[in-house]
Amino acid sequence: MKLARRDVMGGVLAVAMLLQAHVPGAQASEAKQTDPAPLAVYGATTTLEIAPLLLAVKEIYPDGPEVQMGNIARMVSDEVKVDVAGNAETQLLRHSVNRPDLRAIMTVVEGKYRIVARRSAGINRLADLKGKRIATLRATSADYFLARMLEQGGLTEADVTTVPMVQREEIGSAFLNHEIDALAIWEPFSENALHALGGDAIEFSGEGIYAERYNLNTTAAALADPVKRKQIVELLQAVIRATEKMNHDPSEAQALVAKTAGFTVEEVARAWPHHNYYAGFASDMLDVLVDEEKWLAALESRQPRTREKLAELLDRSVYDEARAGLAK
Repeated sequence: MKLARRDVMGGVLAVAMLLQAHVPGAQASEAKQTDPAPLAVYGATTTLEIAPLLLAVKEIYPDGPEVQMGNIARMVSDEVKVDVAGNAETQLLRHSVNRPDLRAIMTVVEGKYRIVARRSAGINRLADLKGKRIATLRATSADYFLARMLEQGGLTEADVTTVPMVQREEIGSAFLNHEIDALAIWEPFSENALHALGGDAIEFSGEGIYAERYNLNTTAAALADPVKRKQIVELLQAVIRATEKMNHDPSEAQALVAKTAGFTVEEVARAWPHHNYYAGFASDMLDVLVDEEKWLAALESRQPRTREKLAELLDRSVYDEARAGLAK
């Protein structure tokens, strides 16, 4: 009986030791299972503005997921899960009407817009755009830019004919066939137009009048979630690092955005100087929103929101947190 008891006790100890040996592995497995899911990051992957975001997501998630094609509009729908989306400030204004919990949390880059026109259409100054056909995309930052530029020439949008933006390979022929006389759009389309027109080109810079603010956006709920907020802070830090790297040597970023967007590296490199990549928080963002809201509200036949209401769309706390973390 004693021998049997020893056998039983030995068996119990063996089982206990076996279980103990498996505890660390079990804990590791459990920890792995509770790791938060990667951020779902969206942006227009056919734009140059997205370059730092592409690099940042690649750094954080080298094995995927990548930045998905889309924008802030996807946050309005429940069909797709979106944590962070890159977009110009115009789209924040548009979509926050239905989703007032949207928040701009970082300005990735400022796009330096310009109007490119055909001299042979009789265009030598902004006032000469009257009666001309101008390609742009309605209700976008480019459309707002066009409205501001027309004001400089004493014109309104009613004085010109806006036509849908053409494909980049059709820009030259659209000018040649007099389908358009000018265009107001982001890069590299403007640079491609300038290149296609050659000596017949004239450009009107938006310097000091308007620059696109391409922001990263999320929701108030995501920022209130400690786990999600930590991930977003890490993303912003990666964007800051990517921007510093790009500004020192843009070759990797240019090659990546060319591949992702379907442009040639030459197209991207030519248009690159028309961007101010700084990964900050535009100090005049609220002023821009207030002015732009008036234009957009008229376009959408609604009342413009107050400055106080628009201020709720901006939250730089997560950006400040990201900067503070990098400074440690």
